[in-house]
Amino acid sequence: MPSIPAKRYFTIGEVSDLCGVKPHVLRYWEQEFTQLRPMKRRGNRRYYQHHEVLMIRRIRDLLYDQGFTITGARNKLQEIFQSERDGRRNIDIPLDGADTTASDDSVPGEFENSVDFEDSDAEGADLSVEGEVLQRLQLVRRELCEIRDLLSESY
Repeated sequence: MPSIPAKRYFTIGEVSDLCGVKPHVLRYWEQEFTQLRPMKRRGNRRYYQHHEVLMIRRIRDLLYDQGFTITGARNKLQEIFQSERDGRRNIDIPLDGADTTASDDSVPGEFENSVDFEDSDAEGADLSVEGEVLQRLQLVRRELCEIRDLLSESY
């Protein structure tokens, strides 16, 4: 399968090409898999985000490669999401200014293989995209700290 480009939204045609699934199949899967909810704009045009493209690839793998039925794939997907959700609950991610008891600065497993912005040898355009992503992540981190502080004050 082709790699997924660094874009925010993908049209149904792009997702079709990226996942090797026809557009009518994608529309059908939206009815069968409740987790798959692309954003709809003017004229009911569908716009998929990166995580939805990954989910479609996972669904395709379950159905086409592993031989699951729609019901079996739906159940398996629920199991996968539940185990990922449970795994995330058990990970303590230290935030700036957070009082943590952990003595190391370890990074959760899902982030260990992420892009290292300082060592990237990408071209200028890619660096600006990565820099923008890094800025957004820092903003989200600050917002999460503020939310945590507000929640700790209420208890």
